[in-house]
Amino acid sequence: MKIYIKFITITFFKSLLFVLTIMFSLVFILNLLSELEFFKNESVDLNFTLFMSLINSPILIFDLFPFIVLITTQLFFIKFFENKEIEIFKYSGLKNSKIIYILSILSIITGIFIITIFYNLSSNLKNIYLEIKSTYTTDGKYLAVITKNGLWIKDKIADKIIITNASAINQNFLKNVFITEFDENNNIIRNIKSDKVDILDNQWKIIDAKIFQENNQIKQEFFFLKTNFNLKRIQSLYSNLSALSFVELYELRENYKKLNSSTTEVDMYLLKLISYPVYLLLIALFSSVIMLNIKQINGVTFKILIGLFFSVIIYYLNNFSYVLGNTERIPIIFSILFPLLVLLSINSAMLYKINEK
Repeated sequence: MKIYIKFITITFFKSLLFVLTIMFSLVFILNLLSELEFFKNESVDLNFTLFMSLINSPILIFDLFPFIVLITTQLFFIKFFENKEIEIFKYSGLKNSKIIYILSILSIITGIFIITIFYNLSSNLKNIYLEIKSTYTTDGKYLAVITKNGLWIKDKIADKIIITNASAINQNFLKNVFITEFDENNNIIRNIKSDKVDILDNQWKIIDAKIFQENNQIKQEFFFLKTNFNLKRIQSLYSNLSALSFVELYELRENYKKLNSSTTEVDMYLLKLISYPVYLLLIALFSSVIMLNIKQINGVTFKILIGLFFSVIIYYLNNFSYVLGNTERIPIIFSILFPLLVLLSINSAMLYKINEK
């Protein structure tokens, strides 16, 4: 490895480690305050809240990585400007475009590492976090999952436990439904079978119900069952997709398809993960061209503020596009590509005559 490549690589990753340490500390402290507030009425010690904050922090850091890379690149150039190293490289024949090229490679490597290693580790920790925390919430008595065998719902109303299985969802109807009611001692009260159940609200309307109770079968044209679930709640079963690894996301997508449920949200999240290294690359390029175009401006704080200002704009642009795709107002592929195309256009325009900066 050439000396200048090694020097740039070490400087970049030192800056990345510095920014990452600061961001993780801030996220951890904010998490800790949140956990202390959540568990204030529970009999848990401080070590438990520290642990909960620790395992929830990595997935939040994952969401912040684009801004971490942006600030890292800023610090990299600030160090080069202050130590006149950028001038030394220029006198040695190393162009700005070459430095940017090396930083681009480093950001791509960082992005691949984050997606393949860091994300999967973070999602597993997030899953553990949610499982532990669910035992301290009132929602712990409710459960809804989608498997290859369809939709399964465990519900508790008063002293009854209700287990529901359905093979598909069509608009606001569950298809091929079998419901079993248990008492608090897990004794079967009755079974209900129906080809069609309206779940628009919490008062389910079971159409052409067949009720099996004490060896008797009763048929009712309409039968109403009160539950804690409705269409909206069922559709948002996996609103926290960050707790799922790549493999689990793919399995969830396949199960959604079998259930005839929309896969839009899962598809978007998978596309977001796949495009993540490219996103980090464009962020690093953006930060580089910004710093090279304002290197004559004095004041480190002002330069950092410029980076933070653009970070906020990029965040809201990305979030706005994501929401449009998630609500299917624009194609989901375009919703993911749009922020990338905007960044690519800005970078292309600002790279013009970058070697003269």
